[in-house]
Amino acid sequence: MRLRMESIHCEDSEYAEAFASMSTMPMKITFKLFATLTDYLPVHARVGNLMELDVAPDASILQIIEPFGMPPKLVHLVLVNGHYIAPDKRPTHTLQEGDVLAIWPPIAGG
Repeated sequence: MRLRMESIHCEDSEYAEAFASMSTMPMKITFKLFATLTDYLPVHARVGNLMELDVAPDASILQIIEPFGMPPKLVHLVLVNGHYIAPDKRPTHTLQEGDVLAIWPPIAGG
């Protein structure tokens, strides 16, 4: 059974406003959310569970995901280009042009 997460979801315009004050040219990354986190993507991006984002070159992972409103306890597994980023590195880890940022919630099963 899938639980629907009820929250404020980030729309493209909200994300654009959050980064409107970038002092340098933005770079493009791919942002992917999995499992129940896809509910935090704009509606048009939920089918493929990804979207392209323009981000500031100095934006950290936490700054990139903040506008999407995901509760921190649901941001469990974070990968950049398939490499694990530990929770203590996320506030300072920045990305490069073309990087893929992928996030999974805690997964349980049996």
